[in-house]
Amino acid sequence: MLVFVDESGDVGLKEASSKYFHVVLVVFPDRDEAQRCDSRINALRAELGFPPEVELKFNRLSRSKRISIIERVAHDNWFFWAITINKAKLHGKGFQFSGSFYKYVTRLVFTNAAPYLLGAKVVIDGRGTKKFRRELAAYLRRQVNVERSHHISTVKLQDSRRNNLLQLADLVVGALGRRYRTGKTDRKDYWQLIRHRCIHHQFWPQPK
Repeated sequence: MLVFVDESGDVGLKEASSKYFHVVLVVFPDRDEAQRCDSRINALRAELGFPPEVELKFNRLSRSKRISIIERVAHDNWFFWAITINKAKLHGKGFQFSGSFYKYVTRLVFTNAAPYLLGAKVVIDGRGTKKFRRELAAYLRRQVNVERSHHISTVKLQDSRRNNLLQLADLVVGALGRRYRTGKTDRKDYWQLIRHRCIHHQFWPQPK
């Protein structure tokens, strides 16, 4: 089982920060399924005229290209878990620190997926702050494996520019994030294409 992690939004709590923060886990049941999707993305990249070195990022693609890619890969055998954090409802000093915020939210979504994970190989984009990404990897190993010791076998940092499936995770979390941008006319377009791939989406904290 392979798991690819990405996020959308920022962890800031100031007025100028994003209203929501999203994390997704894109999960493939085995390496063969992951390789099939990887090959499909390579073919789509060539079909749409993108050189191999160009990263497919949601925020850099036009609406038509987003739909072309998402619509085609949505037929492959992968699923995802997601969490959306409503930052206006957060309380507690710990959320004021970006490292603690991100690690806590990542733990929540991995805990939701834990009953389905067995010996998962987790891949995180390593282009962020290296020290923080290493801390996040160590945190996941400690926290997610507390109750059941075989959920995660490895956690790796890879460059998303060289990993199509991390780019897929970016497209999925981008589609989720756009769903909550009420001023965008395309906010429902991408979610409709992938909603059947969503196993669980948690909105947190829940309104009282």
